[in-house]
Amino acid sequence: MADVHVIGLDIAKSVFQLHGLDGAGATVLQKRLSRARLLPFFQKLPPCLVGIEACATSHYWAREIARLGHEVRLMPAQYVKPYLKRQKNDMADAEAIAEAVTRPNMRFVAGKDPHEQSAMMLHKVRLMLNRQLVMLTNAIRAHMAEFGIVAPVGRLGVDRLLAVIEDETDHRIPEAARQCLQMLVAQLKVVKQQILENDRRVLALARSSELGRRLMAVPGIGPLVASALVACVPDPSVFQCGRNMAAWMGLVPRQNSSGGKARLGSITKAGNRYLRQMLFAGAMAVIRRAMQSTQRTWLVSLLDRRKPKVAAMALANKNARIAWAMMTSGDAYRGPAAIAA
Repeated sequence: MADVHVIGLDIAKSVFQLHGLDGAGATVLQKRLSRARLLPFFQKLPPCLVGIEACATSHYWAREIARLGHEVRLMPAQYVKPYLKRQKNDMADAEAIAEAVTRPNMRFVAGKDPHEQSAMMLHKVRLMLNRQLVMLTNAIRAHMAEFGIVAPVGRLGVDRLLAVIEDETDHRIPEAARQCLQMLVAQLKVVKQQILENDRRVLALARSSELGRRLMAVPGIGPLVASALVACVPDPSVFQCGRNMAAWMGLVPRQNSSGGKARLGSITKAGNRYLRQMLFAGAMAVIRRAMQSTQRTWLVSLLDRRKPKVAAMALANKNARIAWAMMTSGDAYRGPAAIAA
């Protein structure tokens, strides 16, 4: 036990595989533990470096093991994959994790505390509720169309269908079908109320932190994006520059360069998908305002040469870099006019 300097930990729901290395990098431990025996094992082990893939429950185990005096580092699974030899199994995964965590150029994931995980849960629940809202709306439209009752696209169209369902004197819908549709309507009302409550909590969360209030001053960054940035990027210093954070969100062009010749394609779409979607949605709102403006800004000039969605992606990239600069420096947002002055 005293010879163990590095441990690669492959986590799962009930079974945990460990691979230990000594100071010279030789294998000195291969062990499989149950969930109940994992923390007692680390409690008896002298302090060492523990590597874990950043996946489900990884932040919880990182916090618990770090409390026992160990240094825990989380790594993206795609960065561990190159160190996997031949067949994939728990032992091979743990060995690859132990090898990857010792690399000097490895990129690590910042750990999250329970409050930051709770903030992200708000966003994940919001996504799930919105999917349920779309699903219920589509189901009501499809069932009503079976009886020849259709409505225009949009919220007003759905309201027309709901009025028909509530009208007991409308005999176009059979009674048995009406009862089934009323069940869907009841669920729709509950989901709408839950979405409103969730949005209130997200807004309160963004306004509760000083960083969130500063980020909301950036055009294209609202409460959703601000609270998500605070929750997803607890330590912005893990990125050396704003471009690195934009690349982590998948907002930079994909490279296929060789022989000193740079070839850039579309964005990589790698990394945090949710932040990329939110930044793009906020940028599209700014684009719509810019298309109606008469002032010659860089965004308007870009719209003269590129399509709106391409310009929105460029603005999302820029906002990601601005957010990194504000998070690392502690400064407030300064618009183009203030910078020129």
